[in-house]
Amino acid sequence: MIGEESIDGVCDSAGMTETSAAWAEQRVAAVRDDPAARLALMRRCYDGPYGNAPRHLPFRRAAMSFMKWQLRRGLLRPASGSPWWRTVNERILRDGCEAVALSGNVPGPASSRTVEFWTSFARQPTARSWYRAHNGSVVAAYLEHRDLAEAENAAERFFMNVVLCRVLYAHALVAAPRIALGWLRPLAPLLGDPRLGMTGIFLQLSRVLPDEYPLRDDVATYLRAELGFGRVLDYGVITPRLARLYAWSAAELDTPDLLTCIRDGFLTYAWAYEDRGVWQMPKSFMVRAARRVLPGPGGER
Repeated sequence: MIGEESIDGVCDSAGMTETSAAWAEQRVAAVRDDPAARLALMRRCYDGPYGNAPRHLPFRRAAMSFMKWQLRRGLLRPASGSPWWRTVNERILRDGCEAVALSGNVPGPASSRTVEFWTSFARQPTARSWYRAHNGSVVAAYLEHRDLAEAENAAERFFMNVVLCRVLYAHALVAAPRIALGWLRPLAPLLGDPRLGMTGIFLQLSRVLPDEYPLRDDVATYLRAELGFGRVLDYGVITPRLARLYAWSAAELDTPDLLTCIRDGFLTYAWAYEDRGVWQMPKSFMVRAARRVLPGPGGER
């Protein structure tokens, strides 16, 4: 159930004339300036149109983990939060609500390809269909609101790129394990399964970023703080795979414009190509070791 009424109630009161897109927009507008209510709406989406969707509930873990991180940083606050993050979060909510409405027989059609991804997940809840829906909404919001991203400071824009490549990589673990982990690909689906709580490793940046917005230090400060697993993951495992990862993701999500977020293997979403030095491999024994053990596709290191 979403909000205070089931899909049945919406259909009865609207006389089957209200579209699923309009219904979703109303639900999202009602929580737009209330971060806690946004979280509650996200939680309800996974209950399905009639409040009983047991096959979908296990996937809620990853979605809630990602959103709770946004709440802790204050990104979704109406006055002092991030206009860009609020918009990205809203796209995920709206697409999910519309898919729930369609599943409850509120009239369509789906208003976007990303809503179709969510309805596919509703029909067949698998790790791959969840990632396609979630990441489809994320990427669509990234591309549509690049202007808001460019208004953020450098540190915020840097971590927008980090978050994007991590969620794409988590998707590849499940759906393209050879790209994601090479010879260790048999382990990839387990590591990336959103039902098992493992995606928090890829989505959470809490050990590096303070619970505040906006970030106050320069990028170099946060890079020095990113020790251990996070640095090995980003620079030792994901970076050598970026070109293949983004090409695969663009095809998987049917979003060729995703390729405008990368150039020559460097991330360029709201980030100048001339400042690509931040993506160069740091001097780290662990990062070098990871690249030797898990060379990128084609043997890139």
